[in-house]
Amino acid sequence: MKPDLIETQRRGRKIALSAEEVDTLLTESQVCRVATLTSSGAPHISPLWYAWDGTSLWLYSIVRSQRWSDLRRDPRTAVVVDGGGEFMELHGVELRGRFEAVGPAPRTGQEDAPELATPERLFAAKYAASPDGSMYHDGRHAWLRLTPEKVASWDHRKLGR
Repeated sequence: MKPDLIETQRRGRKIALSAEEVDTLLTESQVCRVATLTSSGAPHISPLWYAWDGTSLWLYSIVRSQRWSDLRRDPRTAVVVDGGGEFMELHGVELRGRFEAVGPAPRTGQEDAPELATPERLFAAKYAASPDGSMYHDGRHAWLRLTPEKVASWDHRKLGR
């Protein structure tokens, strides 16, 4: 994570995650929550698996989903990755920016798409996408990439220090 993207958080400065802590959380967590705007302007939030490459968050999204339709019409988004149960355990990251479609849509795996080599390797390793460890393509999904424009974070575990 580029440290210059992490917002200066006036009140939350002492509980903000460092760039290294943001990277660790985004790399190790399993699920993100993606917020989009529907055509009527109402929010739509959905949980999804993702891959983090150190710079961008990658979603393998169904192309006929509400999320895909929303992001193709208006790419602005907020994505949250968080953890903890009790108040003093809560920690997370919010990424804000714009998603862009990358590669063929839908992805069948028959197309040559070198730009997807890294996210597909990371995704397959993280979620054991197929028995042989390679990325599984069903012809229904495609890739979306979010390179964050702003990052906010919190870690309530730091309050006890």
